[in-house]
Amino acid sequence: MRGVMFTKPDQPLVIEDFQMPPCGVCHSDLHVIKGELPFASPCILGHEITGEIVEHGPLTDSRIMQRCPIGSHVVGAFIMPCGNCSFCSKGQDDLCEDFFAYNRAKGTLYDGETRLFLRSNGKPVYMYSMGGLAEYCVIPVHGVTVLPDTLPYTESAILGCAVFTAYGAMVHAAEMRGGDSVAVIGIGGVGSRSSSSIVSLLFLNWPGRLDSKILVACMVTIARAFGASATIAVDISDEKLMKAKDVGATHTVNALKEDAVEKIKEITGGAGVDIAIEALGKPQTFQQCTQSVRDGGKAVMIGLADSRARGEIDINRLVRRQVKVIGSYGARARQDLPKIVKLAETGAFNLSSAVSKIYNFEEADKAYKDLSQGSIIGRAVISIT
Repeated sequence: MRGVMFTKPDQPLVIEDFQMPPCGVCHSDLHVIKGELPFASPCILGHEITGEIVEHGPLTDSRIMQRCPIGSHVVGAFIMPCGNCSFCSKGQDDLCEDFFAYNRAKGTLYDGETRLFLRSNGKPVYMYSMGGLAEYCVIPVHGVTVLPDTLPYTESAILGCAVFTAYGAMVHAAEMRGGDSVAVIGIGGVGSRSSSSIVSLLFLNWPGRLDSKILVACMVTIARAFGASATIAVDISDEKLMKAKDVGATHTVNALKEDAVEKIKEITGGAGVDIAIEALGKPQTFQQCTQSVRDGGKAVMIGLADSRARGEIDINRLVRRQVKVIGSYGARARQDLPKIVKLAETGAFNLSSAVSKIYNFEEADKAYKDLSQGSIIGRAVISIT
């Protein structure tokens, strides 16, 4: 079996003899590669997958075997709920205790063990989510749902993170309602193209980065479905903003040419938006997000940052004007992933056009270098064969 392995920050990814379904390329992986998010190493990255079920664990419930029989195609969510902890018991899969205590903290599954080992010496290799850049993945069944034949197999890999993240932000964190106005902020006034690494998580980074095309479509589609009165895209590229308009953004703001906060307030009659979403994970855009919402509005943060980053907020305004600052990491796999697949089936997300480049297995390191340099248009997938 082979896999693409990360060893040390800023070192090339290497292919080790570990056997592969497609796996999306995401900026969250890039944060690990750059050492901005601490994670156990060596590890197998990759957390956006579609695949075929080839084996069930020895204790698998018969009902699960019927729901996901061997041979079925599935899509996986990057948050893999255990189904048993206090949060999962309340339906809050996105806060699963075991996922964060074991997988994100230690790179293992929920028995404290990885399922990946180097064939040459037996040493453990850790797992970022399910370790999607390996030929075979072991994933808790609560983290997958069956993928219908009507959806493209390779391109559907991005449903489990890109769309999953956007859905969680809009439905659970923002609790969007009909008539709400929405702004999505990813690149601030500084306009550093090289800094826009985590725009993969949402809306703005569209021709020059990896993940945003599907997320633009996702956020605008969800906003439209919930009856948004206005959807405002903020970016530093006119070309990107035109793309955002193409998928339904009602307004665009070029943050290089005008003050994003002031323009958002102008568009909304001076009040600010009901919901602002920060997708970049930078202190400046964090502040812009909180300043862009109306009194009583919601500032939703989904952009992962360097672990040393800190955001500032006007405390008095937060208290007096009841501004709500909400973090959102993803959706809830058991209840949301089937709904996301259904949305994709209706044509809400054009998956085939969203994935602009497919790399082969041996090009995995190049894929992440291209991602870091901003040279991927749309979103990329690594085909593991």
